[in-house]
Amino acid sequence: MSEIPVTSRDNPIFRRMKKLADSARARREARMSLLDGEHLLTAYLDAGGQPHTLARAASFDAARLAGLAERCRQARALVLPDSLFAELSPVASPTGVLAEVAWIVPPATDAMPLVIVLEDIQDPGNLGAMLRTGAAAGATLAVLSKGCTDPWSPKALRGGQGAQFVLPLQTAVDLGEWLGHFSAQRIALTLAQDSDFFDLDLTVPLALIVGNEGAGLSETACRAASVRSQIPMPGRVESLNASAALAVAVFEAARQRRRKPG
Repeated sequence: MSEIPVTSRDNPIFRRMKKLADSARARREARMSLLDGEHLLTAYLDAGGQPHTLARAASFDAARLAGLAERCRQARALVLPDSLFAELSPVASPTGVLAEVAWIVPPATDAMPLVIVLEDIQDPGNLGAMLRTGAAAGATLAVLSKGCTDPWSPKALRGGQGAQFVLPLQTAVDLGEWLGHFSAQRIALTLAQDSDFFDLDLTVPLALIVGNEGAGLSETACRAASVRSQIPMPGRVESLNASAALAVAVFEAARQRRRKPG
């Protein structure tokens, strides 16, 4: 794969990639994003994606990238001075590899619904980690409110470590309306409890609703739930953070479904 040297910020490909790095609006309009690092690129390729552009920093060993480059034969290959590459990277210590990619839309599954519903999650790394947790536990769909941060931002992608490529997403959703049309069990994880979470039957079709890192769930989301439930905490703390609460809940659902006869 022959590489095109890019040495100027005025290069049109660099300018396009810079917009994708910096702007959620640009990502939405193009339905594209940037992947940072070899692991994310591998996950994208394994999910059936093909990058449009593969870029490396000049200091990154081209031989080390050869295997991945062989799988990206349709991609335009760029090499950038380290200073320009750093302007595109979402981290202080760049990995040396970036890929410009189209969003993947994972296929729907016939599995029993296990939906994670996320309201106004603000931190991109936290959101990515929650999507990764849901995907690992076998969630069938992630529904994100209008107030959630962009799941396709470079930082959310790093937090997800490939979850966005395998877990179907619905974004910018009116949660009250969506939950009103979801006829199965709708469990809001909240301190204002109707029940002990571990006493619930999670082997049925269900949605797990988790709120903002600081404010928790809105009244609208709580009213739309069929039950409000608290995760028991025998220790001397008042609450779990949103990501930890989701992890406990979604893996308890996975545990119960694994043990269900038949």
